[in-house]
Amino acid sequence: MTDALERLSEEGVAIWLDDLSRKRITSGNLSELLDQQNVVGVTTNPAIFQKAISAGDGYEQQLTDLAVRGVTVEEAVRMITTADVRDACDVLRPVFEATGGRDGRVSIEVDPRMAHRTDATVAEAKQLAWLVERPNTLIKIPATRAGLPAITETIARGISVNVTLIFSLERYREVMDAYLTGLEQAKDKGMDLSTIHSVASFFVSRVDAEIDKRLDALGTEEAAALRGKAALANARLAYQAYEEVIASDRWTALAGAQANAQRPLWASTGVKDPAYPDTLYVTELVAPNTVNTMPEATLEATGDHGRVTGDTVRGTYIQARADLDALEKLGISYDEVVQLLEDEGIEKFETAWTELLASTQAELERLAPEEG
Repeated sequence: MTDALERLSEEGVAIWLDDLSRKRITSGNLSELLDQQNVVGVTTNPAIFQKAISAGDGYEQQLTDLAVRGVTVEEAVRMITTADVRDACDVLRPVFEATGGRDGRVSIEVDPRMAHRTDATVAEAKQLAWLVERPNTLIKIPATRAGLPAITETIARGISVNVTLIFSLERYREVMDAYLTGLEQAKDKGMDLSTIHSVASFFVSRVDAEIDKRLDALGTEEAAALRGKAALANARLAYQAYEEVIASDRWTALAGAQANAQRPLWASTGVKDPAYPDTLYVTELVAPNTVNTMPEATLEATGDHGRVTGDTVRGTYIQARADLDALEKLGISYDEVVQLLEDEGIEKFETAWTELLASTQAELERLAPEEG
C-alpha cells in the first residue's frame, strides 16, 4: 500500500476499483489490489462488461455450456455477468465483514434499456439481487426521472443500491430524498435499517469534458480561466448538499433507527484532458465519508505520485458556487449541460449493452452444437 492511498483512506475516502473481469478474479489480481492498494470495493457498468467479455479471457467454458443449453442471449449475458459479480463479492467478503457492511461491495447495473421504466427497473433490481445472492452486492439504478421512485421502492424492499449517472445538484437532492423515503418505508415495515446501504455516484470528469469544449468555443480569456473548474465545483457543492441532508431532523430520526448514510461516490474520475493532472479528481475531492471509484490507471497514478494533503472539499463552497455562476454569465447553461450528460450516459450504456448482446450472440452461435 502506498502512502498516498493509505492517506486517502485515513481521510475517509473509500477506494473502489471501477473495473471487473473474470481474469482479474481468477488470476488473483483483485485480491492483490485489496491487499496492496487499499481497494475496498468494485463498481461495474455495461461498458466494463462489454470490454471484459469481448476480450474472452475465462468465458469460453461458460459460453459453451450456455450454447449447449440453447439459452437466449439475454439470459446468457445475465448468467455471465452475475457469475463475475458473485465471485467478486466472495473475494471482497472479508472487507464487507470487517467494515460492518460499509465496504467490500460489488455493484451491478440494471439493464440500461430500462432506465426510463420504473416498474421494469424495480423488477430487474429484484432479479439481480436474487441471481447474485450475496449480501455485499449493490444494485446500480440510474438517476433518471423514472429511476427515482425505483430507488425508493428497491430500498424499501431492503435491497442496497448504488445510484448512478448523477450529474446535477438538483437531481442529487432528489436522489437523497428517494433514499430517505425508501428507508422510512422500510422502517414502517419493521425492517432492520442497519442492513441497507447505498452510495450516490456523482459523475465528475464528463462535466469538465463537456463544459471545457464550450469554453474553448468561446475563445476568450474569461472562458480559458474557467477550464477544469466546473467538475470539481459541481462535486464539491454536491458534498455540501450531502452535509445539509445529514444535518437534518429527518436524517437524525433515521440514524436513530440505525440507518446508514448514503455516501457520495465520485465516479468518472479518470482524467480525460491530458493537460490536467491525472490524479485531479482524486486528490481534489478528499472528504470524509465518501467513495472514489477509480479506473486502474487512476488508481496506479494516485499510488505512484498522488499528493493527498487532507480535506479538499469542505471550505470550498463559496468559490465552487462562484465558478458555476461564472459559467452561466458566459452563456453556458448548467441545466442544459447536465441534462445532456445524463442523456448521453444512458445512451452510451445502452450502446455498450447492445454490443455486448451482439458479441455474446455471435459466440453462442459459434459454440452451438451441430444439429443432427
